[in-house]
Amino acid sequence: MSAIAGILYLDRQPVERDHLTKMLEILVHRGSDGANIWCEDNIGFIHRMLWTTPESLLETLPLEKDNLVITADARIDNRDELISRLNLEDLDAEKITDSELILKAYHKWGEKCPQELLGDFAFAIWDRREQQLFCARDPMGIKPFYYYHSAQVLAFASEIKALWCLAEIPKKVNELKIAYQLAMFGEDQEATYYQDIFRLSSAHSLVVKLNGEVKKQRYWSLDLNHRIKLKSHHEYIEAFQEIFFESVRCRLRSAFPVGSTLSGGLDSSSIACTANQLLQKSTGQQLHTFSAIFPSLPAADLRQIDERHYMQQVQSLTGIQAHNVRGDLLNPLLNYLWQEEEPILSFNLYIHDGLYECANQNGVRVFLDGVDGDTTISHGWRYLTTLAYQFRWRRLWQEINAVRKNAHLSRKLIFQEYCIKPFINEPWEYLKQRFTPIKHDLVNPILAKKVNLDEQIRNLSDERLFLTAKRQHCDGMSSSLYPFVMEMTDKGTSKWSLEARYPFFDRRLMEFCLAIPLEQKFRQGYPRAVLRHGMDGILPRDIQWRFGKSLLGSNFSHRLLEKEKVIFKNVLEQHQLLESYVNMPALQESYNRFVNANQPKPGDDLNVFNATLLSLWLSKL
Repeated sequence: MSAIAGILYLDRQPVERDHLTKMLEILVHRGSDGANIWCEDNIGFIHRMLWTTPESLLETLPLEKDNLVITADARIDNRDELISRLNLEDLDAEKITDSELILKAYHKWGEKCPQELLGDFAFAIWDRREQQLFCARDPMGIKPFYYYHSAQVLAFASEIKALWCLAEIPKKVNELKIAYQLAMFGEDQEATYYQDIFRLSSAHSLVVKLNGEVKKQRYWSLDLNHRIKLKSHHEYIEAFQEIFFESVRCRLRSAFPVGSTLSGGLDSSSIACTANQLLQKSTGQQLHTFSAIFPSLPAADLRQIDERHYMQQVQSLTGIQAHNVRGDLLNPLLNYLWQEEEPILSFNLYIHDGLYECANQNGVRVFLDGVDGDTTISHGWRYLTTLAYQFRWRRLWQEINAVRKNAHLSRKLIFQEYCIKPFINEPWEYLKQRFTPIKHDLVNPILAKKVNLDEQIRNLSDERLFLTAKRQHCDGMSSSLYPFVMEMTDKGTSKWSLEARYPFFDRRLMEFCLAIPLEQKFRQGYPRAVLRHGMDGILPRDIQWRFGKSLLGSNFSHRLLEKEKVIFKNVLEQHQLLESYVNMPALQESYNRFVNANQPKPGDDLNVFNATLLSLWLSKL
């Protein structure tokens, strides 16, 4: 995690060095290990360095070489492959930095270079010969990239606030984005809360030429037609283990202590146990784990959220240095707006903030996270629907019986949920989304009409009837939700000088999991089967074969009620900021039910939280 920013004047006016200096100052929290400016006529780059990998200790950016200049926030994982393909074997690999590899890749493959890179990256290259700026962002949007473009200037940065050092960049609220937030709709990957500032979409590159030509293009996407066919179940498990171990191994490359989330669930525990095993075999270095615990919650809520039984089984392993953070003492609104650019609509980020702070206090800079491993691996429940659709009744009955035994659910419930409902509910939901008004109670009806919210949502929604299991799996991994989640966590980790890394978002692992047969994703009554079998002998069996996970909502609601009643009341009393955007009667009803515990409806706490975030953000504009 570092910081990049740059300015290119398309009208050829010179870049003012003071503006670049200001960008450096604004982004100081993203890198304390180095700060540099490169400036030439009408273009300038800045970089702030946070050391994480051993190679980064040798890195100085922006880097100028062979009529190319690069600034990058990047970690490249297929270093050995690239060193070979780029004919760099005669050099000391340990002294080749990731930014040098990107620059060499661009020199060889030009605008196609991002598809050859594995890892997390956001970078910009000024090509003197072609007189063009080339930018790219990694496939899952792990590294942020915001930009402003007009006929006169193109400016980009790791964070929006760095762009405002240029007077020509307006700070105008994007009302459509606010409506999206209040409707909890997140499929517009390019829009920000500012009308003229955009994100570079994940898996996209951007080319801007001095003659005004602009080109955006997708360089990678999941391939629905790719299929992996191996001879046996054992071969699939071996192949999965090889790829999963590599996705963790390459993310352990660090010059500092490594940490990992540990919730007690299958995903985080798989990463922690695999990382610990790899570290013990290679360097003997300890793995720090960070877990949230909630001992003060009422007993009824604690039963839904308490994962200590599972956490302790991992924490007791040799090589693990465990840290527990009191999630029941954290504040859901604590410093949510510290980054001063967008309201962060995340209901559990406050817990992660506590884990990040603890990691920082223990010298950790690389932080592994198991976020949404279930999406990459796939729960696989759609396999039951597929069996019913194909009239494979014998196999379907075998799987239903296995689920009944493993999850202690009735056969009738399983059959209704996965074999009947999809054929009844999905056509109805499809028709409802296409032809009935969209429910968004928290949005002011005048605003909804002004921005044409229903049509905008329908245009961005990718509705399909009777999704195949593979299509559903692909859509899940391709969701525009993930770049937003990554940006939220990036803002959280940058606050504590951490780089978050996500083994389940490894491109190779995602491609593999999509391409294997359905029966490897759901097998013998177990969802996420390939991960469970792949962790045999690595995970404690209680975790490997458990069903379900904890629900964090009860702590969220308790902490909101305990800590934030005064803020909620002030938001409603000083409603002038919100009334143009929020349906105030609907918010008042949610507030009354939530605060007074008067039979609250599901979502009341989220409505109050959502509107409060928006109000606090608007007050700081």
